[in-house]
Amino acid sequence: MRHFLIAIVMFGSVVQGAAAADMPDFPVLRGGFSDVPTRTINWQGGYIGGQVAYGSVDTKFGGSNSDLTFSILANTLVGSEMGISQWPLGFRNQSGHSEAYGGFAGYNSQWEDVVIGLEMNYVHGKFGGVSSGDMSRYSLLSDNNYHSVTSQASSSIAISDIGTFRARAGYAIGGFLPYAFGGLALGQADIVRTAFVSDFVTPGPGSTTPANLLGRQLGRGIEDGKYSHLIYGYTAGLGFDMAIVGGLFLRGEWEYIRFTSKVETSINTVRAGVGYKF
Repeated sequence: MRHFLIAIVMFGSVVQGAAAADMPDFPVLRGGFSDVPTRTINWQGGYIGGQVAYGSVDTKFGGSNSDLTFSILANTLVGSEMGISQWPLGFRNQSGHSEAYGGFAGYNSQWEDVVIGLEMNYVHGKFGGVSSGDMSRYSLLSDNNYHSVTSQASSSIAISDIGTFRARAGYAIGGFLPYAFGGLALGQADIVRTAFVSDFVTPGPGSTTPANLLGRQLGRGIEDGKYSHLIYGYTAGLGFDMAIVGGLFLRGEWEYIRFTSKVETSINTVRAGVGYKF
């Protein structure tokens, strides 16, 4: 993160110096600590642009299938006496990377050097992960039989489209506009969860269960799939816009997004874009 911010500042300084002669739009000359006037770009107004992104995604699956397991075992002996829906099945958190592309549009209001704005931002990519787990236990229950139970489950999430609605605040330094933002995040995701429970019964001390009811007594599975499902979260990040010529500007940005659903997902992206201020 620190290295990214340093890179932003260095890149901004280089581009500003190279493009200073080509930024005639809306100049306001102001005196500084020296007698050399500085030039400030007018960021007031609407803008639109396109961007590419590269990001990492972290997914947490723990406990995401307990409701499915509970529904399988409703009104069963093993469900009530072995607490199977609460077993830790060993889901492992997953990490991955993805490229993405999209666009943005917004409006700025400016007071002196302070710039406040609202923005809609969109990227399309492939962010997600998949994990599975299982656990087995052997226990003597109240029916005087031994129950060998195995619980298995899997979860996956695939987020294809992400939109954020941001409020942002920046401070104009010549043609360089560093800013911070925060807001609401929406995503379109496919979330698929499965659960399966099997129970193999053998007679225990004092068992009166007929032989034809021993052996495999339970083998039930369930799948819960939500496709093109809307998920919610929040976003925050830092970035900069750099005026080039006319209304054209470059953008560099870091964004953090957190989605809360049956599978918790965190996405970090770095982005580069080109925009035009009207």
